[in-house]
Amino acid sequence: ARLCRCATLNGRAISGAARALETIERNARLQEQLIADILDVSRIVTGKLRLELRPTDLAPLVENTLDTLRPSADAKSITLRAALHAAGTVLGDADRLEQVVWNLVVNAIKFTPIGGEITVSLEHQGGSAVLTVSDTGEGISPDVLPYVFDRFRQGDASVTRRHGGLGLGLSMVRHIVELHGGKSSVIS
Repeated sequence: ARLCRCATLNGRAISGAARALETIERNARLQEQLIADILDVSRIVTGKLRLELRPTDLAPLVENTLDTLRPSADAKSITLRAALHAAGTVLGDADRLEQVVWNLVVNAIKFTPIGGEITVSLEHQGGSAVLTVSDTGEGISPDVLPYVFDRFRQGDASVTRRHGGLGLGLSMVRHIVELHGGKSSVIS
């Protein structure tokens, strides 16, 4: 007799081997992203990060990124809302702007508790496109707040911290936004 360890997900059975392959694939993607982030930081530090500017409609870019991240939010029972108003076309690097949205929303998912809520809004204000990501997460300590966009900065730097990461995502957000002539800010 053969022992089959299975789980049921959305009405379909998943074997232990399939689950293991999914875990390996997910971890490989995370490792690939980590390496890409480190290379991007290196390019930023050396001034070699280049933008491929072209007219970009931000609303579909943000919506597509949210669609990609929705399963991660769903896994934590987080409601992911979008309030995307026509911000118009901007001259920007679509891949880098997608990276900004990705990093902000992934960060919000990481720090929002199970059952929480994340709202991503996009609007046109005074000649600029403004992207806002707000969440019902734990907030940021006032002593850490001024440094959240610094490289390798994390609110909890202990080895036993609950949330992973290297503290590169928000730093890259700041640099990419500044290369586009914008600015980043945080309120907690």
